[in-house]
Amino acid sequence: MNRKWIFSGKTEDLASLREEVRAFLVDTNIEDDVSAAIVLGIDEACTNIIRHAYNGESRPFRIEMRRMRNRLRFILRDYGSPCERPKIQSRDLDEVRPGGLGVHIIQQVFEHVEYSPQAHGTRLTLEKRISAKT
Repeated sequence: MNRKWIFSGKTEDLASLREEVRAFLVDTNIEDDVSAAIVLGIDEACTNIIRHAYNGESRPFRIEMRRMRNRLRFILRDYGSPCERPKIQSRDLDEVRPGGLGVHIIQQVFEHVEYSPQAHGTRLTLEKRISAKT
């Protein structure tokens, strides 16, 4: 099962993006607690694209969701500033303040996180292992 679409890149549309991801996960019979974590991780990744790759501008990017036998794969493809892999990190968890936890959340939710700089933008691949029975 695959779904692909172009997300508007507008922060006010993040709620509809979360609904699209939830609907995909319902169709793939993913448990509610796992689904909630995945939705949060995808939301954080999309927020980071808007904030960092697009510097807060509303520009579209591509999202692909794929159900495979024993894993889910999400590919987010933006056309903004390419990511600089050494700079992608979460803040120290002992530092109490709002924000800065998106990368940490993404790394906790997904077993495979790959940032691939492209000629224009970045391709982010996120994978989550699931039971083949699900």
